[in-house]
Formats: sequence, C-alpha cells, structure tokens
Amino acid sequence: MSSAEEHAPYRRRLIGRVRSDKMDKTVVVEVVRFKRDPMYKKYVRVRKRYHAHDEKNEYKTGDRVEIVEHRPISRNKRWAVARLLERPASELSS
Repeated sequence: MSSAEEHAPYRRRLIGRVRSDKMDKTVVVEVVRFKRDPMYKKYVRVRKRYHAHDEKNEYKTGDRVEIVEHRPISRNKRWAVARLLERPASELSS
C-alpha cells in the first residue's frame, strides 16, 4: 500500500440509472432517493441527475451504475462511473 492510498480522501459513491448516453465520454445518471417531508412526515421520492465521465463510451441508457466523486473534469462533470451493476435485458434482433 503506497502512501497515497493510505491518505486517500473519502469519496462519495452513488447508485443510479443511466438516462442519456448521447454525449461523447459522458453519461447522465439519475439517482433516486427518498427524503422525509418535514411537515407531513411522509417519504417523498427525490431525483437528481449527475453528469459522469465514461472514458470508453461503454455504458448505455438503462444501465444501473455506481458513480464516484471525482476531480472536476469539465464545467458540469464532477463524477466518474466506477462500475456497471446491472444491464437490462434487451430484445435480440434476428
């Protein structure tokens, strides 16, 4: 273990679904959370979209992925895709 790994900062990890893969080396990941409403004490679904770096353009719309906090890559990108969790079943064309 190197000294850089020992003192590595904590990086947030989120799980979400790829909503768009139209950009080059970038995917839009939508993360859904449940937040408690302060007045009604009811859990409300809250969603937020993050631009994440995808170096090889390997993730497609509908994939469930894990994203990790990253240094700023562009104006909007501060996240990178860490790994693929689930790929939806697709219809096989004959």
